[in-house]
Amino acid sequence: MTATNGRPVDGAASPTAPSAARHDTVAAVVGQWQAVHPDLDTGPMEIIGRINRCAALLQQAEDAPLRRAGLSRPEFDLLGALRRTGRELTPSELTRETFSSGAAVTKRLKLLTERGLVERRGDTRDRRVAHVRLTDAGRDLVDSVLPEQLAYETSVLAGLDTPGQGELASLLGELLVQLEGRLGMLRV
Repeated sequence: MTATNGRPVDGAASPTAPSAARHDTVAAVVGQWQAVHPDLDTGPMEIIGRINRCAALLQQAEDAPLRRAGLSRPEFDLLGALRRTGRELTPSELTRETFSSGAAVTKRLKLLTERGLVERRGDTRDRRVAHVRLTDAGRDLVDSVLPEQLAYETSVLAGLDTPGQGELASLLGELLVQLEGRLGMLRV
């Protein structure tokens, strides 16, 4: 059982309470907030704060295999969308597939076209529409980087056992479905 401040009541363990074994930077922040506002439930902060901190650390570390290939994560996501769908996509479709803005996709397409990784062709029926496809070089790059990138991501998660990774993936999936349902219309 948990009190409104996220702390255990009657000796019950709180599912989000920081343990002695798990004292991370978010636990310190939560502890400070609990000292200032003991009446507030900091449980959501313990989850959202950790998700945000993990995302920030992953962004800072960058993706080593992608960096060696001269790609950013958003560029790789764009190339990956073209590879995994197995067909040409319009810039609008790429915007949806990569959760990016139209301007960001346009900029990335320009860079990837200059590098010879994608090609654009006009639509025969509508000159305003372009179709984008991977070049052979783009396909080869994705196919060579993906196994290395997955191995890198596996090493990042190596501190969690396989059941823990599965549980985390499932919980994050549930949260994502809820957020996409409520906030999906707000994405850029």
